[in-house]
Amino acid sequence: MSASVASVASPTRLALRRVRRDRSARLGAWLVIFLLVIAVAAPLLVKLTGQDPYSYNIGLLDPARGGAPKGAIGGASAEHWFGVEPLTGRDLFSRVVLGLRTSLLIAVVVTLITTTVGTLVGISAAYFGGWYDAVVSRVLDFLFGFPQLVFMIALGIIVPAKFPRWLLLILVISVFGWAGLARLIRGQARSLVTREFVEAARSVGSSGWHIITRELLPNLLGPILVVATMAVPGFIGLEAALSFLGVGVPPPTASLGRAISDSIVWVYTGADPWFLIFPGLMLFVTVLGFTLLGDGVRDGFDVRLRRAI
Repeated sequence: MSASVASVASPTRLALRRVRRDRSARLGAWLVIFLLVIAVAAPLLVKLTGQDPYSYNIGLLDPARGGAPKGAIGGASAEHWFGVEPLTGRDLFSRVVLGLRTSLLIAVVVTLITTTVGTLVGISAAYFGGWYDAVVSRVLDFLFGFPQLVFMIALGIIVPAKFPRWLLLILVISVFGWAGLARLIRGQARSLVTREFVEAARSVGSSGWHIITRELLPNLLGPILVVATMAVPGFIGLEAALSFLGVGVPPPTASLGRAISDSIVWVYTGADPWFLIFPGLMLFVTVLGFTLLGDGVRDGFDVRLRRAI
C-alpha cells in the first residue's frame, strides 16, 4: 500500500490492519469463532451424540471404585466421546459443550452491559463535569473499594433459589464490572472535550448527546474495544470461579466451573482424573482465545506501535 493511501487512513483502520497481521491475534480470533460456533450449536451437537445430558447412566459406573466410570479415559467410547461423569454417568461431552454455552452467554452479555454503561458514564462525566463528574468519581471509588467477591458470594446464598441464577450472575457481575472502563474512558475523554472539533460542534449548537455520540465516542473506539475484548476472559473466569465456589448456576444446569469443582476430589484420589481434563481444557482454550485476541487488539491500538502500513 502506498504512503499516500496510508497517510489518509484513519487510526482505527490502521489499528485493525495491525490486528489482522498479528499471528497471535488471528489465532485468538479463530479460537473465539470456533468456540462461539460450538456454543451456539451446542444443542445440535448434543443431539448428534444421541445422549441426554441430564439422564443418569448408573450402569456405566463401577461400584467397586466408588462410582467412577468403567473403562479407560473416564469411560470414553463411541457413544460417550469425553466419557461420563462419576456418580451420575451423565454424558460428559454434552455437559462440557453446554457448560461452554452457559459461560460464554454470561460473559458476553455482561461484557455488552458493562461496556455500554461504562462508556456512557465515563464520557458523560468528562463532558458535563461539575457536580455530576464529582458524583461519578465517588461512585467509582466506592465500587473499587467494595469487597466484590464476598458480596457476590453472600448474595448468591441469600437470594431465593427460584430466582434464575444465570440472571443473578449477570446482574451482580455487571454492577461492579463497568467501573474500570468508566474510569479509563473518563480520563481519555477529558483530554478530548477541550479539543477544537468539540468546541466547533458546541459553537454550531450541537446537543450534548450529539457531541458525545458523534464526536467523542468515535475517538474512543480504540480503548473501548481493547477493554471489552480483554474483559471477556475475565468474566468467564469469574463465572467459573463463582460456580466452583457453589454460588454460580445451580445443577442440573451445565457449567464448566461446577464441573471443575466436582472433579477435584476425583483427581485428588486418582479415581478419575479424566473428569477434570475435558472441562478444564475447554475453559483453558476459551480464556486463551479471548486473551490472545485481546492482546492483539491492545497492541494494534497502542499509539507507541503505530507505523505506516
